[in-house]
Amino acid sequence: KARRLRQAKEEAQAEIEQYRQQRDAEFRGKQDTVLGSQGDVSARIQEETRGRVHAMHARQREARDPVLRRLLTIVWDVRPEIHGNYRQSA
Repeated sequence: KARRLRQAKEEAQAEIEQYRQQRDAEFRGKQDTVLGSQGDVSARIQEETRGRVHAMHARQREARDPVLRRLLTIVWDVRPEIHGNYRQSA
């Protein structure tokens, strides 16, 4: 009877180990699939980011001169005005 119990226990352990290995292999397969697709997404996002940064630099180069011209015009165009809160003392 003890031998049969020991044999049943060993068979159960072997079956459990086989099931564990099967589940582990499935998990690794799913993990590789997910991590592989994340790598593709990461590469796509980096490429998209590079494109956006390049476009921003191009727009900055195009708009730089007109913006500087307008800013300097505003700064250099001095119009003396009396402040609205100024009170002339008697």
